[in-house]
Amino acid sequence: MGYRIDQVAGQVRQEVMEIIQRNLKDPRIGFVSITSVRMSPDLRQARVRVSVYGEQEEQEETLRGLNSAKGLIRHELGRRLSNLRFSPDLHFELDPSIEYSVHISKRLREVLPEGEQQREEGSSRS
Repeated sequence: MGYRIDQVAGQVRQEVMEIIQRNLKDPRIGFVSITSVRMSPDLRQARVRVSVYGEQEEQEETLRGLNSAKGLIRHELGRRLSNLRFSPDLHFELDPSIEYSVHISKRLREVLPEGEQQREEGSSRS
């Protein structure tokens, strides 16, 4: 059952991202990236973790926009995922991990000498 849950979560992630990009016109929704989707064992609930570029206020506005569009997203998701008996109930939550990694990267640039920075960047690209 674990493989099926992961497979459905991947499909939900892909479809929700496409729906947000193409179908939603809400001005509150900024630059959104879905970092992960976790499905309940019965596939009726989906926890969608999103990373939003911008300040705290912009992130909260985007989350409000996504929550208000939940019904439309769920309806469209049900239409697209015909292999599921039920369209999952969506729960959006902010994922600060990308923002945190950008913050750490900025801090490292401030602290490390110029030569160390180039070595750090080179090793992170490998």
